[in-house]
Amino acid sequence: MRTALNRSLAALLAAGGAALLPASAVAAPSPSPGATPVNRAGTSFLSATPISAGQPVRVDASIGDHLYWAFPAKAGQVHEITATVTFPKGRSGASTWTVDVFDGLRRRQACTAGAQTPTVDAKAPSVALGCTLREVRPWAEPWSADPLPGTYVVRLSVIDLPEPDLGAPIDVDLLVGTVADRGASADDGELAAPLVPNTKAGTVLNAVPVADPEDGDDGDSPAGWLPDLGSRWVWTGVGGVLAAVAGVVGFAATRRPRRR
Repeated sequence: MRTALNRSLAALLAAGGAALLPASAVAAPSPSPGATPVNRAGTSFLSATPISAGQPVRVDASIGDHLYWAFPAKAGQVHEITATVTFPKGRSGASTWTVDVFDGLRRRQACTAGAQTPTVDAKAPSVALGCTLREVRPWAEPWSADPLPGTYVVRLSVIDLPEPDLGAPIDVDLLVGTVADRGASADDGELAAPLVPNTKAGTVLNAVPVADPEDGDDGDSPAGWLPDLGSRWVWTGVGGVLAAVAGVVGFAATRRPRRR
C-alpha cells in the first residue's frame, strides 16, 4: 500500500516538476516540416536575409564575415537561436564567436540562456552557439529595452581569432525556433505598430527635379538683381568697414606734421 502510494506521489511530483520547467527546457527548437532551407545571408542590417521561425539556414562563408538574418516576432513568443560553425582542418589558434540579436530599433537584446560567446580551440572541428530571448511584450515604456513585436536581426560573427585564420572557409547552420507562444498577455497596453527597421530610408532620383513655378524668378524687379543677404555678405561688409576705419586711423597716427 505504501509502495503504491509512494509511486503515485513520485509520479505527481515528476509531472508537476515538468510543468514548472521553463519553455526552453521542455521544447527545443526544431525545423518546421516542409520548410524551405535558406542558403544565403546578408552582410549588414539593411541586407539581412529574411527567414521565419523553424526555417533552417545553411550557408558557406569565410572566417571574418558578418552574417545577418531577420525574422518576425509577435507578442507572447519566446525565440531560441541555435547556430553551429564547422571549421576546416589546420587552424592556427583558438577563436571566439558570438551571436547577437537586435530589435527593429537596433537595440541589442539580452540572452537568458545559451552559449552566446563561446571560445573554441584550434583542434575543435566546430563550435555551437545559442541564445534564448526574453518573451516578447505587447508594449513597453519608451525608455526600456524590453523586446517588442516586430522584426529582429541575428548577427553571427567572430570577435577574436589569429590573423592567419582570417578568410578560411566555414559552414554555418542556423535555426530560429519558437519555444513558447503564450499569445498576447494581459498587459494593459498594445504597441501601435511593429518595430520594423527602415530599409528604404530615401528615394533615388532618376531624373532632374523640376522647379516649382512659385519658386521661380520674380521677373525684372530690381530686388531680383540683388544677392541674398546671408551671413557671408554681412561679415564681408563689416570687414570692409573696419578695414577702412583702420586705414584712416593708421594714416592719421603715422602722418608727419607740416613744418611752418
